[in-house]
Amino acid sequence: MMLRISDLIRKAWFPRVFPFLLFIAFIALESLIDFLSRYYTPLEKVAEYDSYIFYPVKTVLVAVVLLLLWNRYSEIDFKNALSVKNILIGFFSGATVFILWINMDMKFATLKEPEPYNPFIFNDSFLFYLIISFRLFGASVVVPVFEELFWRSFVLRYIINPKFGDVPVGKFTWISFVIASIFFGFEHNLWLAGIMAGVSYSLILYFTRSLFIAMFSHGITNLLLGIYVVKTGNWQFW
Repeated sequence: MMLRISDLIRKAWFPRVFPFLLFIAFIALESLIDFLSRYYTPLEKVAEYDSYIFYPVKTVLVAVVLLLLWNRYSEIDFKNALSVKNILIGFFSGATVFILWINMDMKFATLKEPEPYNPFIFNDSFLFYLIISFRLFGASVVVPVFEELFWRSFVLRYIINPKFGDVPVGKFTWISFVIASIFFGFEHNLWLAGIMAGVSYSLILYFTRSLFIAMFSHGITNLLLGIYVVKTGNWQFW
């Protein structure tokens, strides 16, 4: 069994897929608890606070996994990515996605009624700032890294060729561009805004040939969104 697990870990897709699946597993667990709480009363309190408990846990776990696997992410090239031009492209593209995102809160473009992630429900100021810190760090640092590794490094290339390691990062085909953007969109509750964001981050990748700049742009979007949510109280965006 140990040999099989080690063989699995050595697969080229594993470091790009596993962090994403680990994060999604916690979301599935939250959904399961919410569902079961309708029929089992003792779970109601757990369901009320599960997202506040699980978000820090999954953020730390996924961050640790990314660090442990970091030497296998050869497609993250800081040296060739860090030019003034690329940084400006990433920043302004990320800011544009943020502006569009908060203006695309349309009922028909929402998969379900959002459950607000509102840390003000806690009276303890330490808990409030701790939760906010984990949320901002998770959304603006951890999430962009594992999502871009999954969608822009793995999925985009896998659609072109299952031997995705043979496909250069940033290679364009219409079918991979469209499919990845749509599926990325439906990963989010605001699916239309998600598709728009997926299109933007893919275009950044195609233009700069840098996965890091796509991550950076994604992080800017999420950081600005987090600041906006805390400042305005529009918790539905979280």
